[in-house]
Amino acid sequence: MVPKAWELRETAIHSMSTTRIRNIAITCIRTASDPQITPYVELSGKQLKNRLNPKDALVILESLNVLRFALESGVKLVSVLVDARHLERLLEQLPQLGEGDTPIYYAQREVLSAIAGIDVTRGYLACAKRPHPLGMDELLSLARRIVVLEGLTDVSNVGAIFRSCVALGADGIVLSPECADPLNRRAIRVSMGTVLRLPWTRAERPWPKSSLAVLRERGFRTVALTLGEDASPIDAVAGELGADERVALVLGSEGWGLSRAVLDACDSKATITMAEGIDSLNVATASALACWEFFAKRR
Repeated sequence: MVPKAWELRETAIHSMSTTRIRNIAITCIRTASDPQITPYVELSGKQLKNRLNPKDALVILESLNVLRFALESGVKLVSVLVDARHLERLLEQLPQLGEGDTPIYYAQREVLSAIAGIDVTRGYLACAKRPHPLGMDELLSLARRIVVLEGLTDVSNVGAIFRSCVALGADGIVLSPECADPLNRRAIRVSMGTVLRLPWTRAERPWPKSSLAVLRERGFRTVALTLGEDASPIDAVAGELGADERVALVLGSEGWGLSRAVLDACDSKATITMAEGIDSLNVATASALACWEFFAKRR
């Protein structure tokens, strides 16, 4: 039986000992300087990625649903840090934690806020081994409807696009070599954990020549989303597709859109018709509309 959260808090206040429940080590954290939680506090995004030793790279996860997605996707949790008020719910909702040796830390709300650097409202954090992306060939063998992102620099946009892709029927995502990291802490949070569910890969250089050529060889029709005058309305381009045709939607960076090299290499160009006086949409919004038109409506 799982003790009530308040009982664990009282134990910690008086003894500061580690409690074991169902073989799970559960420890109270009283201060943000506790060395047991260093990854949550002191490691920057670059340090978490650990380019020198990729096998030791880490990611930070937030919210109960994201932790659930991680466990369901086979992501290895290194530790869990939870608001003391939510400890009982954590153990009830994620019984898988009892099957491994992942330590669980809990803290009072004010301590957790100091650790996270913000006023945490969801109260669930985890440190996990960084998942590895698929290779291009492996991704394309699994997918028929993909999104290709060129040069996005805002991790929030990348996270939002992953979320839209999962919701609206994309099977995978290809990132250009310089595209922002989808496993950035904020990207994971904005994606609601969908970056852990949707297969993705990072294209190799030279970009875009080799990657778009591979897509064409594998039978994908590449559709560039652009504001160019030579682009056709998005619904017209979608209407030209065969029922079983493999499609790759290609979207560009927040400021400049797609490069000329990508535009010239794509099979079709599509644009979203907008009201007069509005020159563009946020790339995450545009991706959702495009996924709806090309993927969700055709399911």
